[in-house]
Order: sequence, then structure tokens, then C-alpha cells
Amino acid sequence: MSSTTGSVTHALGWARSTGSATPDRLRQLARTTWRGREHDPVWVRPALLGLLVATAVLYLVGLSVSGWANPFYAAAAQAGSRSWEAWFFGSSDAANAITVDKPPGALWVTGLSVRLFGLSSWSILVPQALEGVASVALLHATVRRRTSPATGLIAGFLLATTPVATLMFRFNNPDALLVLLMVAAAWGTLKAVDTGRARFLLWAGVFIGFGFLTKQLQVFLVLPGLGLAYLWAAPHPLGRRVRHLLLAAAAVLVSAGWWVALVELLPASVRPYVGGSQDDSFLSLTFGYNGFGRLTGDETGSVGAGNGWGETGIARMFSPEFGGNISWLLPAAFALAAAGFVLTRRAPRTDTRRAALLVWSGWLVVTSVAFSFMSGIIHPYYTVALAPAVAALVALGTTGLWRHRASRRALPVLAVLTALTAGWAFVLLGRSAEFLPWLRWVVLVAGIAGTAGLAGAALVGEGVLARRLRGAGAVAAVLAVLAGPVSYSVQTAATAHTGAIVSAGPSSSGTFATGGGRGGPGGGSFAPMFTQGRTPGGGTAPGTGLPGTSQNPFGTGRTRTGRTGGFGASRTGGGGGGGLLGATTPGSAVVDLLGADAGRYRWVAATTGSNNAAGYQLATQEPVMAVGGFNGTDPAPTLAQFQAYVAAGDVHYYVLSRSMASTRTGGSDAAAQIATWVEQNFTATTVDGTTLYDLTQGSTSST
Repeated sequence: MSSTTGSVTHALGWARSTGSATPDRLRQLARTTWRGREHDPVWVRPALLGLLVATAVLYLVGLSVSGWANPFYAAAAQAGSRSWEAWFFGSSDAANAITVDKPPGALWVTGLSVRLFGLSSWSILVPQALEGVASVALLHATVRRRTSPATGLIAGFLLATTPVATLMFRFNNPDALLVLLMVAAAWGTLKAVDTGRARFLLWAGVFIGFGFLTKQLQVFLVLPGLGLAYLWAAPHPLGRRVRHLLLAAAAVLVSAGWWVALVELLPASVRPYVGGSQDDSFLSLTFGYNGFGRLTGDETGSVGAGNGWGETGIARMFSPEFGGNISWLLPAAFALAAAGFVLTRRAPRTDTRRAALLVWSGWLVVTSVAFSFMSGIIHPYYTVALAPAVAALVALGTTGLWRHRASRRALPVLAVLTALTAGWAFVLLGRSAEFLPWLRWVVLVAGIAGTAGLAGAALVGEGVLARRLRGAGAVAAVLAVLAGPVSYSVQTAATAHTGAIVSAGPSSSGTFATGGGRGGPGGGSFAPMFTQGRTPGGGTAPGTGLPGTSQNPFGTGRTRTGRTGGFGASRTGGGGGGGLLGATTPGSAVVDLLGADAGRYRWVAATTGSNNAAGYQLATQEPVMAVGGFNGTDPAPTLAQFQAYVAAGDVHYYVLSRSMASTRTGGSDAAAQIATWVEQNFTATTVDGTTLYDLTQGSTSST
């Protein structure tokens, strides 16, 4: 990326210094931009541009097929486009009742996109796709700088075609921006190691800080690798290296802390409630629900506090739930990282290749261990945070071994890794038996051929036969290694993904179903949680073209163990609420009813749960209060506060929710109290199968 910018800048400066832009000068500018670095082979820049164009096609074509994608974040983007206050705080609605349960970094980008281009599926999803293309370009530049053009291109290609990366760069969760910022932090750290200039390390700290404002503590998982690489390899005395790292830590604190300080210091009366917390504190959200609670499972107010999210352990990343998303090259990445350290064992302390290995292997090990053993909420799409490290290590390791192919050990190692990776791909493809059933056999045959070719070349030694075996083996190995993840990525891009929990690739045996989140129904450990139901009233949301369906995971009144009650539906009376993890698509009659005289009210409606509220808000484009936040367990508003809003005429309708999380999770029961108060004091009406209460028509009781 830096070489591209430098070439274009040089050419533009040359054009300015020589007068007006003649056709010859413009042709020279085009050649300079196309060729890249002065000593690059002629194929390098076209290959990079081809990679970026192909990545853009993969991430952008058919983007709107997913509609609102995650309505929870789509509604917040819509709110941010209507209110600068909502945009700044990351509120769920433009009237600023409550924020989403994350900091607003990613919403700043999507909110601006919606403000510029209007509310649509495209305006909400295109920022993530562009962040994906930028991540591929930046990873290429970071890896290529200290190796070769081919290594950078391989790393970029592997990131682009990692199935979970394709998923998240076409989806509106914060993870897309998080990945871009983490790659940028790696770029800054390694640039500081290369040049000795501390300002690049400070930029890395700034990127980490904004990563915190995107998804809080998760970004810190890359810090051990970044810090160790600079501490070990930077071309300065130890004391100066330590001082530089302390300055970078200060950059993290400042770039993240300014927003946190504002939220914590502002009176609660002049800002929205901090969603996801039980005490309206962003710090408790950071260190509790979204922090250490994710590791220990102690997440007060969570949908599964203390219940676990699948088996923990080192095998989790290879399980049916996670394997198809990220694990295709994961064993190879660990093995190639070890091979890289062996190859650089005699290099000087400041060797940039080993510094790169420290960054990416530290990133991979720490993040893998955290994801494998965390007992709190974890979803398969979280593993997109592993994708850049896997791509970089595989690219660095394979090209490093290939450069040493004349040695006795390099080709046998590549042969063994080909067999291992192809065998694992055969297993993963077997979990999706209905998806291209012939492909796993192609992978197996290619894996055998690749292994035999590379091993045979090592046995033959030198000569024409060895070269032919080596070349044929390499081609077969590439096919065996890449066919699986590339096919899963293409399938993911061609499939609609909606709701709060999504997963890449076709459905696999043993995985959980997530409505539109997978290519077909799933089964297994989490299936009782994520069943899909039909929304009363049908219809489609403006701009989505999606059918009137809604995930209603807790509408059955069952817990994950099958018992009634628990965190199932505490109220199953008629209602149009979509459930905890999916949004309703209300019928036209409900949309018209809520939109009537909307300007007279602060909120056209209130309903329990952010996803329930999101469906109505996206359909009407008017503020809808999410009572209790995402899980319905936040004490926002309290019953007294809600009664005051109703008395002031701020809320028009209350929509009865089909489901809400129960207080068995340790959260507040304010949402249940509000629902009970409304049912006891106002008259219900049913429109398109949705139960509503007009809160402006007076109470039926003096209570």
C-alpha cells in the first residue's frame, strides 16, 4: 500500500513540475501506477490490482441479498443518520433511549454512509465490504514489505477467501472494522521495527485505541505479539524500546479514552443509557459483560450467563460450529510459524522476517487460546479475528520453505503439510455432505498427488525430473489446499445472512441453526436456541426485499436444556416481536399505524428487546424504544421512568413482545414490570397479528 501511494505521489509531482498534463505525461503516469516499484517484475502490480478487484467483486456483488443483515446494528445506523447525538453515542434509536451494547466505532462509519446515501441495505453493508478490500490491501503491503511480492499476494488472497472473512466483510457487525484496525496496528508496528521510527509505533497505538472503540477488549488480544516484536527486534537500545512502548500505550489510552471519559463524566440525564450494563457505566460494560465475563461466563444479564456456549478446549476451533469458518489452514499456520522460527534462528536480533513471525504468531496463539477456552458468549464469526494471522503465517511459511526447496528438509515439510491440510479439508467438506459432494474427492486426490510430487522431488534431488515433480506437486498442493475455503467463500457470498448469529459456508452436521445465517437448517448442541418462526402479518421491510420472517429463538418457552421457563419466553401472548436474536418485519397496516402522527411523539413505539424494536424502527424509520436493551434485561427504562414518559405523551404505542430474556441471568426485570403494567392498564388491539397498546388513550385503571 505504501509503495502504491509513493508511486502515484511521485508521478503526480513529476506531472506538476513539468507543466500541463499532456497525453504522453498521462501515459507515463498510468505506466508508473500500473508498474509499481521500480525493480518489481512486470506482473506484480497487475496481480495486485487483479486481487483487489476480485476481492471487491466477491464482497460487493449481490451485497443487498442479506437485507438489513444484523437489524440490531442496522437500526443504530439509521438512528445515527437522523441524530448526531445518537451517532456519537451509538444509540439504538434517534431519540436516544439506550445505546447498543458495544462502543460506536463501527456505527460511526455506517451511520455516515446512511446519512450520505440514504437508508438501504447497500448503504449499511458497503462500508464493511470496502473495509474488507482495504484489509486485504494492507495485509498484502505489510507482508510484502519484508519478503517478496508473491508472499504479499498470497497473504492477501488467503485473507480474502477465508470463509468467515467473506461473511463478515459482507455483514454489518463491528468485526470488519476491527480486523482492518488490527491489521493496521500490525503494519505500524512492523514499519517501526523496519525503520526505527517511533511514530509508526504510535500510529499502531492509535489504531488499537480505535479498535477498542469498535469492539472493546478483543482488540487487545493482538497486543502481546505486537509488543514482543518491537521489544525484541526494534533497532534501538533496550531502554529506548521500552520507552517507545510506553508512549504507544499512552497513544492507546488517549485514542480510546477520550470517548470513554466523556461517557463516564457526562450526567446520565444528558446521554442515553449504556446498553448491556446493569449500572449505566461503560466501564462495567467493558470489564464485565463484554470483558472478563466473556472469558469466565459470568455475564450478568446475558442470554446465557453461566450456561456455557459449547465445549471449551483446544478442539473448539475445529468443531462443526467453528471449523468451516476458519480452521482450513489453521494447523498449517501453527506448523509454518514454527518452521519460520527455525529458518530464522540464526538471524540477528533485528531481523524483520522474525519480527513479522513474532507479530503474527503472537496474534494467532493468544487469540486462539482465548477463543478456545472462553466460557462466555462466543459465536463462530468471532474467528474472523484469526484470519489475518493465519493468512500471513501460511504465506510467510510456504514461501520461506519454497525458497529453501533445494535443501533436504523443506520439500518433505511442505509435503507433510499438504497431506495434513488436504486431509482436514476432506473432513470439513464431509460435514456438508450435500454441498458439492464431488469436491472432497477432488481435494483428496489432489492432496495425494501434491504430497507425492513434493516428496518425490525431495527424494530425486536435482535434475529435470525433480523440477517436474516439484512443479506438478506444487500445483496439485495449491488445488488441494485452496479448493475448500474458496468454494465455501463463494457459497457464503451467494447466500443471504440475516440475524444476530451468522456462520460461513453451507450447513454442517452438528452445527446450530441460525435462521438465515446458514445455507440450510442445522442441528446439534445449540439448535433449540435458534429456531425460526413466521412473523404475524408478513410483509417486507422497505429496501430489503426480505420475506416476513423472523427468528424467534426463545418463543417456545424452552431453555437450551429443554426446560420451560428459564430464559425462554416469559410472555407468549400474541405479539409481533421477532425475538431476542432476530427482528420482526411488520405488515403494512402496522407500519401505517405507527407512522401516523409520528412527529408528535418522541418514540412511535416501545417494545422489549433491541431486535424487536429494530424491525419496527427500520420499517417506519421512526424512533422505537428498545425496552431493556438487547437482552431485555437492562434496567432502562425503569418502570417509573417509563410511566413518566407515558404521562408526558412521549410514547405512542407499546408492542407486546413475543419473547424476552428472564432474570435468571441476573439482569433487571424492569422490562417485565413494564409489560405487566401496560397489559393491566391499557387496552390491547391486534393489527396484522401484532398486539399493540395505545398509550395515549388513557389508563383503564387508576393504578
